[in-house]
Amino acid sequence: MISLTPGVGCQEGGRRPLRIGGITPFSTVDWPGKLACVAFLAGCPWDCPYCQNHVLRSPEAGRLTDQDLFDFLAKRRGLLDGVVFSGGEPLVQAAVIDSMRDAKAMGFEVGLHTCGAFPERLREALTYVDWVGLDIKAPWDAYDRVTRGHESGARALESLTAILESGVEFEARTTWHPVLLSDADIATIGHDLADRGVRTWAIQAYRSAGTTGELPDETVYPPEVPADLPQLFENYEFRRA
Repeated sequence: MISLTPGVGCQEGGRRPLRIGGITPFSTVDWPGKLACVAFLAGCPWDCPYCQNHVLRSPEAGRLTDQDLFDFLAKRRGLLDGVVFSGGEPLVQAAVIDSMRDAKAMGFEVGLHTCGAFPERLREALTYVDWVGLDIKAPWDAYDRVTRGHESGARALESLTAILESGVEFEARTTWHPVLLSDADIATIGHDLADRGVRTWAIQAYRSAGTTGELPDETVYPPEVPADLPQLFENYEFRRA
């Protein structure tokens, strides 16, 4: 992730500029199969202890604006497939919807990484989004122990439902730290997602890089995944630490 020279922000018609913590110019891993740039937006309502971008939880982490992003994109037409709005939680900022629309108008595809905390805004964003990476953090009734939020599981489930109803391509992914999720939790998540019609699921082994360090530096391995889970999905992946 690089920092660019801060700009003045796109404020036409009274529009508030995005608060962006950094921009990765080229990525092949943030949107499978696509070459994209990634804008990491500042702000997130949840406090997951394994977050690798915890410095972006505060809105004050936004040193750049959408002007910086679109100045960069204007030079990358024909070189990039799309732009991914990540975070933090990008949907915490209402202005991201306008930026998605503008990126589409420039000819870029739009990807979104979201924790699902804002289902109403997600439904609006899906008008412009071509692909979503949705974090599934725990069984729905155990969400708050990971997010340290309030009734976060209900909001995440509503977001998953909105994506399924939209038909937009997406990946569900679950970060697994053994202190936070047991084998039984992983089995519950996998079966629930498959029953709801999710076709793509990735289990991500915990990595300590970029976190606060409050969790023990432990990880999990592919043999620990309940054996029946991979067969439940058209696309399944275990991502190593």
